[in-house]
Amino acid sequence: MRHLLCRKIIKPSLLLGCSLLLCCSAFSQGFLNTGSYDNRPYYFGITLGYNSAYFKIKHAPAFLQDDSLLVVQPMKSSGFNLGLLGNLSLNQRFDLRLNPNLIFAEQALHYVFKQDSGVQNTNVESILLSVPLQVKFKSDRVGNFRMYLLAGAKFDYDLAANVHARKANNLVQVSPYDFGYEAGFGFEFYLPYFIFSPEIKISNGARNIFLRQPGNIYSDRIGEILSRMIVISIHLEG
Repeated sequence: MRHLLCRKIIKPSLLLGCSLLLCCSAFSQGFLNTGSYDNRPYYFGITLGYNSAYFKIKHAPAFLQDDSLLVVQPMKSSGFNLGLLGNLSLNQRFDLRLNPNLIFAEQALHYVFKQDSGVQNTNVESILLSVPLQVKFKSDRVGNFRMYLLAGAKFDYDLAANVHARKANNLVQVSPYDFGYEAGFGFEFYLPYFIFSPEIKISNGARNIFLRQPGNIYSDRIGEILSRMIVISIHLEG
């Protein structure tokens, strides 16, 4: 499972990395574009992104006490992000950034039962309203290129997680509320009329969002669920 997760995440990352190397060589020299952005106190933008989401689970004691269920493990799925961006300049090195996103994601759990080698997957579909507040540390600008690091906190609300109205065949329920932390890095390419910023970050939940359903074998074997997400984004700022 770890091999599959890494392979599917590394492929788009390698493609993005090759593109960045080409863009860096093209934009690091020549005419200085959008120089006014270095002196603006704030500016706005939009975000388009791809996400790879999955659950991190902790097994309950009942999982070891009963061998009727052999495996409970998370599965990765892909989704996409749409968002807005507001950037406030604090000084030459640091910016404060608000980047609310609408995230379409799906997490799944894989079950393997001892009896008849039964296998079953359960999906948890989410439409997250995510509001991260980040601090951005910028390098020196070299021509029309700059890189940055970011870190911050986020609050998530699942618009699709009306817990009491979930379908009866949903085997796992999670809370609609979550909060966590984010960290990543990105690159800024200064074009004539806007800034093009590809970015990679991790976005992890810090709260146990699992809602136990007593008497349900799928639920009783799980003790804790944390959300995990890797996001590859493109920001258009101007």
